[in-house]
Amino acid sequence: MTTEALTAPDVVVVERRATPHPLGDAVTIMWRNLLNLRRNPQLVVFATVQPVIFVLMFRYVFGGAIRVPGVPYVDYLMPGIFVQTVVFGSLTTGVGLAEDLHKGLIERFRSLPMARSAVLVGRTFADLFRNLFVVVLMSVVGLLVGWRPSGNIVAIIFGVLLVLGFAYALSWVFAIVGLSARDSETAQAASFPILAPLVFASSAFVPLNSMPGWLQAFARHQPVSIVVNAVRDLTLGQPATSNTVQAVLWIGGIIAVCAPIAVARYRQVA
Repeated sequence: MTTEALTAPDVVVVERRATPHPLGDAVTIMWRNLLNLRRNPQLVVFATVQPVIFVLMFRYVFGGAIRVPGVPYVDYLMPGIFVQTVVFGSLTTGVGLAEDLHKGLIERFRSLPMARSAVLVGRTFADLFRNLFVVVLMSVVGLLVGWRPSGNIVAIIFGVLLVLGFAYALSWVFAIVGLSARDSETAQAASFPILAPLVFASSAFVPLNSMPGWLQAFARHQPVSIVVNAVRDLTLGQPATSNTVQAVLWIGGIIAVCAPIAVARYRQVA
């Protein structure tokens, strides 16, 4: 009796590699950061305390000493408060990225089959939603202290979009800072020299003609003043001026320059 040896057919093993999906990955990272805000609501609370203090201080302490021709000071002030709020709020992008990098979370992201840009896009969009919430809250505070926008609804919505667009653009600036810093404390300390001149040497709180001549030249052409003036024109119901066009160009230019640099820096550190 003979026995036939049975041989198993060759089995071809196909290795399947997950393909990164930039949009889906970015949404996942964005949701992760938004859930972090939900678990740590004090982050949003602290983000709103400072602008509320600024509103009350400039409205009731300094407002009587600041004269703005042709418009109540509170109506002049609030567009500056909106922009100041998102400028400081955008700092959290850099601080958060520096913290993730320091804790090794970025290293873990690198081991996953995900798009490299998704970490930055998700983070910046999460911070954009947080800034949106803060702007809405500050609008309510402004109405309570006497702010009365006289522009039509379309102009006001466009003004809000300019504020949020500027916030998103600055998030990319501070993403570069955060990815270049050793830790979150360094990122925060490195960001203040950028923030302070832009916010306080601007038309956010006082008219430019109250400043020394040499400072007016800087304040008039820097992006915070241009965005503030554009938003102010829209909320006061004034015709759109060159400030609106310049604000859009500044926003687009900052994103076009800083986003690729931030992604390149992320590739280096990750």
